[in-house]
Amino acid sequence: MARILVDGDDLVLHLAWWQRVAARRRDVRVPLTAVCRVTAEAEWWRALRGVRQRGTWIPGGWSIGTRGHPGGTDFVALRPGRPVVVVELRPSAPFRLLAVSVPDDDEARATARRLGRTAPRIDTSTRYRQPVPVAEETSAGSTPPALPMAGGRRPDGKP
Repeated sequence: MARILVDGDDLVLHLAWWQRVAARRRDVRVPLTAVCRVTAEAEWWRALRGVRQRGTWIPGGWSIGTRGHPGGTDFVALRPGRPVVVVELRPSAPFRLLAVSVPDDDEARATARRLGRTAPRIDTSTRYRQPVPVAEETSAGSTPPALPMAGGRRPDGKP
């Protein structure tokens, strides 16, 4: 199971060997100064944002790898039915969020408190995670682009 550790001035998400294979990457390492907020989620699915990109997703099993959304990329190592430690990161970090399943609620809260005390620049304005930013609207307003019509031509005559 993945573990969150502090190694000097870095936060390290240490992956088991099989998780490295499934995620197709090594351990995740970010500076502690990039940590913005740390929370514990009782429900694993609340930590999922965006669409899967690289990694392994087994329905009813593991979700491990990267997920993309308009605000950036998240890295998750989640197992259904387990609580999750969620680490929000500043834009300078390689990911916007790290989410890792832990065995029980007590460990999730203890890990979140420990990381919150260790990170030097924690945002304490709210104890809740911030929503995913949405994509900007087009200059023409919220009108979606025209879809092709039957025969491959749009109403404006372009293919």
